[in-house]
Amino acid sequence: MEIKPIKNEVDYEATLKEIEFLFDAAPDTPEGDRLEVLTTLVEAYEERHYSIPMPDPIEAILYHMDSRGLTRRDLEPYIGSRARVSEVLNRKRPLTMEMIRNLHKGLGIPAEVLIQPYHTFKDAA
Repeated sequence: MEIKPIKNEVDYEATLKEIEFLFDAAPDTPEGDRLEVLTTLVEAYEERHYSIPMPDPIEAILYHMDSRGLTRRDLEPYIGSRARVSEVLNRKRPLTMEMIRNLHKGLGIPAEVLIQPYHTFKDAA
């Protein structure tokens, strides 16, 4: 079983075609083993060349709210008072570590998304 690294787009496209051909290979067969190795190579290549940046923390919270039909009031147990929720969602106050933990545990938003730096607006007062 000769397998070469994926070094460029031509190699990548050829490997994808081979994966498509091997897609129904049974596990623990030479074809199944080849499929597993090629899939790992493609994943590594895509991670290096097509990585998707993580979403902005506030955008992630808004997405979770929208997808679950949550209101700002529903965030109060995780963030704090109605005013605090408003400040956070309007980028006037950053998330605290406690808020991040609560949002992660309570809503399942990945902590690695929530801990990223993001833009906040400074109060004019």
